[in-house]
Amino acid sequence: MVNSLSILAPALLKGAVITIQVTLISLGLGFLGGVLLAVVRVYGGKVPSFLAAMYSMVIRATPLLLTVLILFFVITGLVDLPAFWAGSLALAIGSSAYQSEIFRGAIQSVPSGQMLAARSMGMSRIQAIYHIILPQAIRNALAPWSNEAAIVLKDSSLVYVLGVPEILRQAQYFSARTYEPFLAFGSAAFLYFIMTFLVNRGLDRLEKNLEIPGLILESQ
Repeated sequence: MVNSLSILAPALLKGAVITIQVTLISLGLGFLGGVLLAVVRVYGGKVPSFLAAMYSMVIRATPLLLTVLILFFVITGLVDLPAFWAGSLALAIGSSAYQSEIFRGAIQSVPSGQMLAARSMGMSRIQAIYHIILPQAIRNALAPWSNEAAIVLKDSSLVYVLGVPEILRQAQYFSARTYEPFLAFGSAAFLYFIMTFLVNRGLDRLEKNLEIPGLILESQ
């Protein structure tokens, strides 16, 4: 048992590094896409808003594993892209749809008077969104966004099917060599639990640090 753990632990830690990399890339790109889609949904006009809503609906209605596989074969069919990056981009596209819904609600929670006040001070619509609306909306979105961060962390295991050597793939390698599946996958599950717990606690602390005492935002 001890000997097996001494072999398994370094492999899982190596996989954890890749898991974190996939998560950060997917979550970061998903954040940028989600914010952009949310702004278009709220302020983009009828046609752009409709297209953004359709994108979100189609992506969220498609199983994420299917999205990963489709986009992997599409992306690698167009450009020579490693499985790591193809999988990360596929997860980012999936996450952007969910994040767009989070940020759309957060933007709509900022009182409409904020936009009117910014425009009356001479700001353009884009300046008002960037300097006034989004800072408040992102702060409001931290609680649901922390759930999305934990989901993306766990969903990063889906790049396993592309051969990316993250935690689950490392556990599978160990299980195949030693015929100890319970130890391999049980240890992987425990590692995912620890990582998810740390992410949630860290974001909870960040949310409290960014909280504005006495500020209550009303819905539009």
